[in-house]
Amino acid sequence: MIDSQTYRNRQMRISEYLNAEGTDAGVIVDFEGLRSRSLRYLCGQPSDALLFLFADGKSLLVPWDVPLSRSLATADETIAYETFSRREAVCIQAIVRDRGIRRIELPGYFPYPLIRTLKRALAGVSVECRSDGIEQAVNVLRIKKDKQEIEALREACRISDRLIEQVPAMFAAKNEVSELELAMFLESEARRRGAEGMGFDTLAASSRRSFAIHCFPNFTTETIGTEGFSLLDFGVRFSGYTSDVTCTLVRPPITAAGRAMIEAVEEAYELAQTLCGPGADPVLVGERIQEHFENRGMHMPHSLGHGIGLDAHEAPLFRRQSPGSEDRGGQPLEAGMVFTIEPGLYDPAQGGVRLENDFLCTENGVEVLTSARIIYLSRGA
Repeated sequence: MIDSQTYRNRQMRISEYLNAEGTDAGVIVDFEGLRSRSLRYLCGQPSDALLFLFADGKSLLVPWDVPLSRSLATADETIAYETFSRREAVCIQAIVRDRGIRRIELPGYFPYPLIRTLKRALAGVSVECRSDGIEQAVNVLRIKKDKQEIEALREACRISDRLIEQVPAMFAAKNEVSELELAMFLESEARRRGAEGMGFDTLAASSRRSFAIHCFPNFTTETIGTEGFSLLDFGVRFSGYTSDVTCTLVRPPITAAGRAMIEAVEEAYELAQTLCGPGADPVLVGERIQEHFENRGMHMPHSLGHGIGLDAHEAPLFRRQSPGSEDRGGQPLEAGMVFTIEPGLYDPAQGGVRLENDFLCTENGVEVLTSARIIYLSRGA
């Protein structure tokens, strides 16, 4: 869904960054133990490759799966990973020496032993690795989505909505539905509707397990949708981009304390929407919602929301980014940012209530992309 020219434009932006830093080349790596969806963002290769970007604007992809890269990826040159014994350090050393690179930057998530090995092997070459380096430069580009990214996210959200619509009917048609059955149904339907799969492991928590923010295991053979609160948290991945929604399934009878939790979460959700828009500080919006709960003697043990895109959790963040810092604010919302709002409350006795939908910040406000909600199930037998 993302065209080759878009990938080349993104690569050029990083080349501009390298020139500004006085660096000859930078590397983005996505292999087991070193995962980064910035690889896919920059060239379209889904995973398992090194991408070298050079200050002169050229790019070199070193994929594990060459046939796949030839069908999906955009790069000026491709060399098979097996050429370098399928070892990151060997590959980087060979490219640096072959291209006469004097200064190279590695992503900040590289492990120290690998950095040390490269520095020792590449005497006379400046090997840089820092948290605010090339990976951060890519992350800055990823915050605001372009038209192609937004369309991919819209489709992921459209599929998510179709799945949400099917949930009540599934419970109406059967006496019992297991967490496993519900999770597998969602994945099957998502793929049938054109999705790559789920954006992350679906969380399906029965009323006995919904007290946890993220239940463990993420789903079991236990019956879901029984008396009380059950949680269903899932995302659908389309063209690499994922939605992220949460519905609370409510089966009566509900205690007074449980009704108070529902009301507080729904009020927080509506309030958060009114506070978001271009120029709004997501950190301060999150803190305002925390105040909303505290005024009712309640506490939300997680942030109000987060950005979504190739990853299920991206910037912008609705939590304070540097605890203890005097700077209480965050990066203001801008048109093109896509994020979730997900207020939630959790109690060992009552269970959990969370409501999460996806939003697009526009020039005029926010657009709701999904229609997750509190789903009330019939009292049942």
